Amino acid sequence: MGHESVQSSDAPAPIGPYSQAVRIGKTTYCSGQIALDPASGNLVEGDVSVQAEQVMKNLGAVLAAANCTYRDVVKTTIFLVDMNDFAAVNAVYGKYFDASKPARSTVAVAGLPRGARVEIDCIARK
Repeated sequence: MGHESVQSSDAPAPIGPYSQAVRIGKTTYCSGQIALDPASGNLVEGDVSVQAEQVMKNLGAVLAAANCTYRDVVKTTIFLVDMNDFAAVNAVYGKYFDASKPARSTVAVAGLPRGARVEIDCIARK
């Protein structure tokens, strides 16, 4: 079974040699999204809640391009530059996963691309 690259013009273009997502059969592996504005390619301005909201919008656009929704997500990973941002990011994240609760890991990292404070990736199964 081969894999298919998934691309959405409603999410930021990759900033490196990777796909926004890859679908293998019924499973879609979404690359991490940071808070880049898809139109400008710039990091959105605002606190970590504003960044988390943009991250979730970007992730949703990639999921839609793969014919998936947040309800299809089975696993996420949240990367935070500062674990003190956990509650704020969790509040935004929870709005998108109110009905389904995927498995999740949260990891503190030393830094993220473009000075982002949060990055989220996911795996979805249709």
